[in-house]
Amino acid sequence: MISLETLFLDLKDIKVIDSSIPYTQYTPLDLSASNLDLNQFDLTNSNEFEKYIEQLLPKKKSTVAYGGYNEIRNLYKRSTVFNDLNTEERNIHIGIDLWIKSGTAVLAALDGKIHSFKYNNNLGDYGTTIILQHQLENHTFYTLYGHLALENIASIKVGDFFAKGEKLASLGDPTVNGDYAPHLHFQIIKDIEGNFGDYPGVCSKNKLSYYLENCPDPNLLLKIY
Repeated sequence: MISLETLFLDLKDIKVIDSSIPYTQYTPLDLSASNLDLNQFDLTNSNEFEKYIEQLLPKKKSTVAYGGYNEIRNLYKRSTVFNDLNTEERNIHIGIDLWIKSGTAVLAALDGKIHSFKYNNNLGDYGTTIILQHQLENHTFYTLYGHLALENIASIKVGDFFAKGEKLASLGDPTVNGDYAPHLHFQIIKDIEGNFGDYPGVCSKNKLSYYLENCPDPNLLLKIY
Protein backbone atom coordinates (compact mmCIF):
# COMPACT_ATOMS: atom_id res chain seq x y z
CA MET A 1 0.00 0.00 0.00
CA ILE A 2 1.25 3.47 -0.86
CA SER A 3 2.21 5.42 2.23
CA LEU A 4 0.25 8.45 3.33
CA GLU A 5 3.37 10.59 3.02
CA THR A 6 3.77 9.53 -0.63
CA LEU A 7 0.14 10.36 -1.38
CA PHE A 8 0.67 13.83 0.07
CA LEU A 9 3.35 14.53 -2.54
CA ASP A 10 0.76 14.65 -5.34
CA LEU A 11 -1.64 17.01 -3.54
CA LYS A 12 -1.56 20.68 -4.52
CA ASP A 13 -2.96 24.07 -3.54
CA ILE A 14 -3.56 23.28 0.11
CA LYS A 15 -3.82 26.10 2.62
CA VAL A 16 -5.08 26.15 6.18
CA ILE A 17 -5.27 29.90 6.75
CA ASP A 18 -6.59 32.80 4.63
CA SER A 19 -6.16 31.56 1.05
CA SER A 20 -5.57 35.10 -0.27
CA ILE A 21 -2.12 35.19 1.38
CA PRO A 22 0.53 33.71 -0.95
CA TYR A 23 3.38 31.66 0.44
CA THR A 24 5.74 34.40 -0.73
CA GLN A 25 4.40 36.38 2.24
CA TYR A 26 5.36 33.63 4.72
CA THR A 27 8.59 33.86 6.71
CA PRO A 28 10.23 31.18 8.87
CA LEU A 29 10.26 31.65 12.64
CA ASP A 30 12.75 29.87 14.88
CA LEU A 31 11.34 29.38 18.37
CA SER A 32 13.85 26.69 19.32
CA ALA A 33 15.81 26.68 22.54
CA SER A 34 18.95 27.36 20.47
CA ASN A 35 17.68 30.76 19.25
CA LEU A 36 19.39 33.02 21.79
CA ASP A 37 17.68 36.12 20.36
CA LEU A 38 14.53 34.97 22.12
CA ASN A 39 16.17 35.70 25.45
CA GLN A 40 15.44 39.38 24.83
CA PHE A 41 11.71 38.72 25.11
CA ASP A 42 9.46 37.20 27.74
CA LEU A 43 7.61 34.80 25.48
CA THR A 44 5.75 33.39 28.47
CA ASN A 45 3.81 36.69 28.41
CA SER A 46 1.27 36.53 25.59
CA ASN A 47 1.25 40.32 25.13
CA GLU A 48 5.03 40.44 24.70
CA PHE A 49 4.88 37.38 22.48
CA GLU A 50 2.30 39.07 20.24
CA LYS A 51 4.39 42.26 20.07
CA TYR A 52 7.40 40.15 19.07
CA ILE A 53 5.44 38.62 16.16
CA GLU A 54 3.97 42.00 15.15
CA GLN A 55 7.47 43.51 15.01
CA LEU A 56 8.97 40.57 13.17
CA LEU A 57 6.52 40.37 10.28
CA PRO A 58 7.05 43.91 8.89
CA LYS A 59 10.82 43.48 9.17
CA LYS A 60 10.54 40.37 7.02
CA LYS A 61 7.98 42.03 4.70
CA SER A 62 5.68 39.14 5.50
CA THR A 63 2.15 38.47 6.71
CA VAL A 64 2.59 35.03 8.27
CA ALA A 65 5.41 33.44 10.29
CA TYR A 66 5.67 29.66 10.20
CA GLY A 67 7.66 26.82 11.69
CA GLY A 68 8.05 24.54 14.64
CA TYR A 69 7.91 20.94 13.43
CA ASN A 70 10.30 18.74 15.44
CA GLU A 71 11.53 21.85 17.23
CA ILE A 72 12.79 21.78 20.83
CA ARG A 73 11.29 24.78 22.66
CA ASN A 74 11.51 26.40 26.07
CA LEU A 75 8.03 27.91 25.69
CA TYR A 76 6.35 25.13 27.62
CA LYS A 77 8.26 25.37 30.89
CA ARG A 78 5.60 27.74 32.30
CA SER A 79 2.83 25.12 32.16
CA THR A 80 2.17 21.96 34.16
CA VAL A 81 0.49 20.58 31.03
CA PHE A 82 3.99 19.85 29.72
CA ASN A 83 5.96 19.51 32.94
CA ASP A 84 4.83 16.80 35.31
CA LEU A 85 7.27 15.85 38.07
CA ASN A 86 6.51 12.18 37.42
CA THR A 87 7.18 12.18 33.66
CA GLU A 88 9.82 13.39 31.23
CA GLU A 89 9.43 17.01 30.12
CA ARG A 90 7.48 17.47 26.88
CA ASN A 91 9.20 20.20 24.86
CA ILE A 92 9.42 18.98 21.24
CA HIS A 93 6.76 20.47 18.97
CA ILE A 94 5.21 18.01 16.49
CA GLY A 95 2.92 20.26 14.46
CA ILE A 96 3.47 23.42 12.44
CA ASP A 97 2.56 26.85 13.77
CA LEU A 98 1.29 29.67 11.56
CA TRP A 99 1.54 33.01 13.37
CA ILE A 100 -0.88 35.75 12.26
CA LYS A 101 -3.45 38.02 13.89
CA SER A 102 -6.55 36.74 15.68
CA GLY A 103 -9.70 36.53 13.58
CA THR A 104 -7.83 35.18 10.55
CA ALA A 105 -9.81 32.51 8.67
CA VAL A 106 -8.79 28.89 9.26
CA LEU A 107 -9.50 26.51 6.38
CA ALA A 108 -10.03 22.77 6.09
CA ALA A 109 -6.88 21.30 4.58
CA LEU A 110 -8.80 18.59 2.70
CA ASP A 111 -12.34 17.26 2.41
CA GLY A 112 -13.24 15.83 5.78
CA LYS A 113 -15.77 15.53 8.56
CA ILE A 114 -15.69 16.73 12.14
CA HIS A 115 -14.21 13.95 14.25
CA SER A 116 -14.31 15.91 17.50
CA PHE A 117 -13.84 19.31 19.11
CA LYS A 118 -13.13 20.64 22.59
CA TYR A 119 -12.17 23.70 24.59
CA ASN A 120 -8.81 22.74 26.12
CA ASN A 121 -8.58 25.69 28.45
CA ASN A 122 -5.45 24.97 30.52
CA LEU A 123 -2.59 27.47 30.47
CA GLY A 124 -0.40 26.68 27.49
CA ASP A 125 -2.93 24.25 25.99
CA TYR A 126 -4.69 24.43 22.60
CA GLY A 127 -7.67 26.43 23.75
CA THR A 128 -10.45 25.81 21.22
CA THR A 129 -9.59 22.74 19.11
CA ILE A 130 -11.20 21.04 16.10
CA ILE A 131 -10.14 17.69 14.64
CA LEU A 132 -11.17 16.62 11.12
CA GLN A 133 -11.19 13.04 9.86
CA HIS A 134 -10.10 12.36 6.27
CA GLN A 135 -9.98 9.43 3.87
CA LEU A 136 -7.28 9.25 1.18
CA GLU A 137 -7.32 5.98 -0.77
CA ASN A 138 -6.93 3.32 1.95
CA HIS A 139 -5.73 5.74 4.64
CA THR A 140 -7.89 7.24 7.37
CA PHE A 141 -6.12 10.12 9.08
CA TYR A 142 -6.83 13.33 10.97
CA THR A 143 -5.90 17.00 10.97
CA LEU A 144 -5.91 19.04 14.16
CA TYR A 145 -6.54 22.81 14.30
CA GLY A 146 -5.66 24.41 17.62
CA HIS A 147 -5.87 27.90 19.19
CA LEU A 148 -9.19 28.82 17.56
CA ALA A 149 -11.83 31.34 18.62
CA LEU A 150 -14.25 29.86 21.17
CA GLU A 151 -17.41 30.69 19.23
CA ASN A 152 -16.27 28.37 16.42
CA ILE A 153 -17.45 25.26 18.26
CA ALA A 154 -20.89 26.62 19.19
CA SER A 155 -22.58 25.68 15.92
CA ILE A 156 -20.77 22.55 14.73
CA LYS A 157 -21.38 18.90 15.50
CA VAL A 158 -19.53 15.63 15.06
CA GLY A 159 -19.93 14.39 11.48
CA ASP A 160 -20.33 17.81 9.85
CA PHE A 161 -18.60 17.87 6.45
CA PHE A 162 -16.13 20.55 5.37
CA ALA A 163 -14.74 20.76 1.85
CA LYS A 164 -11.09 21.42 1.10
CA GLY A 165 -10.44 25.15 1.48
CA GLU A 166 -13.77 25.84 3.21
CA LYS A 167 -13.65 28.11 6.25
CA LEU A 168 -13.60 25.92 9.32
CA ALA A 169 -12.97 28.51 12.02
CA SER A 170 -11.05 31.65 12.89
CA LEU A 171 -8.04 32.20 15.12
CA GLY A 172 -8.59 33.02 18.76
CA ASP A 173 -6.88 35.62 20.93
CA PRO A 174 -4.84 34.90 24.08
CA THR A 175 -7.93 34.86 26.31
CA VAL A 176 -9.16 31.64 24.65
CA ASN A 177 -6.13 30.14 22.88
CA GLY A 178 -4.10 28.89 25.83
CA ASP A 179 -2.53 32.33 26.42
CA TYR A 180 -0.33 32.53 23.33
CA ALA A 181 0.20 35.11 20.64
CA PRO A 182 -2.47 34.32 18.00
CA HIS A 183 -1.54 31.45 15.72
CA LEU A 184 -2.79 28.18 14.26
CA HIS A 185 -1.31 24.91 15.43
CA PHE A 186 -1.83 22.50 12.52
CA GLN A 187 -0.99 18.82 12.89
CA ILE A 188 -1.46 15.60 10.93
CA ILE A 189 -2.31 12.49 12.94
CA LYS A 190 -2.44 8.93 11.62
CA ASP A 191 -3.72 7.12 14.73
CA ILE A 192 -5.91 9.31 16.93
CA GLU A 193 -5.58 6.71 19.73
CA GLY A 194 -9.10 7.24 21.05
CA ASN A 195 -8.57 10.94 21.76
CA PHE A 196 -11.51 13.33 21.45
CA GLY A 197 -10.98 17.03 20.71
CA ASP A 198 -7.36 16.76 21.78
CA TYR A 199 -4.08 15.06 20.89
CA PRO A 200 -0.52 15.76 22.06
CA GLY A 201 1.12 18.53 20.04
CA VAL A 202 4.32 18.43 22.06
CA CYS A 203 6.22 15.30 23.06
CA SER A 204 9.17 14.17 25.15
CA LYS A 205 12.51 13.05 23.75
CA ASN A 206 11.94 9.41 24.62
CA LYS A 207 8.70 9.29 22.61
CA LEU A 208 9.88 11.40 19.67
CA SER A 209 10.39 8.56 17.18
CA TYR A 210 6.80 7.39 17.71
CA TYR A 211 5.29 10.84 17.30
CA LEU A 212 7.34 11.73 14.22
CA GLU A 213 5.95 8.58 12.60
CA ASN A 214 2.37 9.09 13.78
CA CYS A 215 2.38 12.84 13.05
CA PRO A 216 4.15 13.43 9.71
CA ASP A 217 5.60 16.84 8.86
CA PRO A 218 2.63 19.07 7.90
CA ASN A 219 4.78 20.67 5.22
CA LEU A 220 4.42 17.46 3.18
CA LEU A 221 0.82 18.55 2.75
CA LEU A 222 1.14 22.36 2.79
CA LYS A 223 4.37 22.67 0.75
CA ILE A 224 5.27 26.08 2.21
CA TYR A 225 8.99 25.45 1.78
